[in-house]
Order: sequence, then C-alpha cells, then structure tokens
Amino acid sequence: MTEEINFILDSAKEAMNGSIAHLEKEFLNIRAGKASPQMLGGVFVDYYGSQTPISQVANINAPDARTLTVTPWEKNMLGPIEKAIMIANLGLNPMNNGENIIINIPALTEERRRDLVKQAKHEAEEAKIGIRNHRKDANTDIKKEEKNGTAEDICKKAEDDVQKLTDTFIKKIEELLAVKEAEIMKV
Repeated sequence: MTEEINFILDSAKEAMNGSIAHLEKEFLNIRAGKASPQMLGGVFVDYYGSQTPISQVANINAPDARTLTVTPWEKNMLGPIEKAIMIANLGLNPMNNGENIIINIPALTEERRRDLVKQAKHEAEEAKIGIRNHRKDANTDIKKEEKNGTAEDICKKAEDDVQKLTDTFIKKIEELLAVKEAEIMKV
C-alpha cells in the first residue's frame, strides 16, 4: 500500500479512537448511583467574570458512596459554586454549611435509571455517528488518491480496511454501552 493510503488509515483509526475516548468521558458524567467527583465535571462556576471548571476553584471529594463534598479554595466562592451546581441540572441538591458544600446523592429510582440508560444510549449513538463520519472522510480521501493515480485494487482494499476498522469500533461502542447499562441498572 502507498504511504498516503497508510496515512489515511492511521488518521481514521486515530479519529475513531478519539470518538471512543469522548464516549468514555461522557459515560463518566452519567452517574450510576455512586458518588464520584467526575459527576461535577461539566459544572462551570462564574469565577471573577469567567466560566471556570468547578475542579479549578474547589476540591471535590467523595467521602462515601452517597455523598460529595465541595470545598472551595476561597470562602467567597461558596455561593457561586452552589448556584452553578443547581444550574447544571444534574438532579443534585447542594447544601452550604458555611465551610463547604455537601451534596447527598439520592438513590436512583427505576424511572431515573431508565432515563440514564436512554442518555447512555444517546451518547453511544452520537459516538457511532462520529465513527461513521470518520469512515466517510477516510473513504473520500481514498477516492481522491484513486483519482490521483493510486491503483484501483489498492484503494478497494483500503476501503475494506476502513470498513473493518469501523465495524471494530462500532462493536467496542456496543460493548461499552452494555457495561454502562448494566452498571446503571444494578441496584
């Protein structure tokens, strides 16, 4: 195979790996009933006029499976952090005790678990769409190489390789989704 074709395949594989990494990160934000500092990963606080990730203005701990504590590095940040957690719409109810913010993680109801599974399936579908887009981009690049004089059989084999890559990554997404679904539904 030509160097260009190998580059296209490597780029496609790298992009698909990026989609998987993004999906794993999104799955961390979907809580499965256990308190985890990553649950607040998407929360941004108004820190002197700029939106800053909560992890950069406070220390987040999970002292037990049902509690999160958020200890700001500056006392005057208690209010804005509490407000940011509420605005983030995570279904959490922060309590400010003057020193830090305590968040009790409620046990998940059956309905909430189903909603979280739906959310996980949505994220998995988004990842699959990303994988398919990377496949389309790679195939487009391969077609350009064919027009530029690369042998037709080499390009056909490259397209087959891209499809095999796509199938492998879609299967990996399905596996990740199955694990996350089991984690969410486990009582």
